Amino acid sequence: MATKAIARFVRLGPRKVGQVLDLIRGKGVLEAYQILRFNPRQAAKAVEKVLKSAVANARSPAEEPNLYVAEAYVGQGPVLKRVSPRAMGRGAMYRRKTCHIYIAVENRKAFARG
Repeated sequence: MATKAIARFVRLGPRKVGQVLDLIRGKGVLEAYQILRFNPRQAAKAVEKVLKSAVANARSPAEEPNLYVAEAYVGQGPVLKRVSPRAMGRGAMYRRKTCHIYIAVENRKAFARG
């Protein structure tokens, strides 16, 4: 059975987070930690935080080497609309995007029979 963790309203664009999630999807948890630790993107820190939460939700530190990232996806959150001042009293609108990060980890030995 998969255990999951969700981080909602993360102040990063969903496309940028999705590129980081593509790197760890299907990998073992220990390998995913290494990938995220040496990834220079800002989204890697947010994803690592959610991954640690999902592993902690699995409730057994002894199982950590057997866990893998079963699901990792991102959804778009609400868009915060802001105004930047421009010339002659005008304002230019820009959007601050947010996202929701979902990660589920599962025990690899759950499928092994024998």
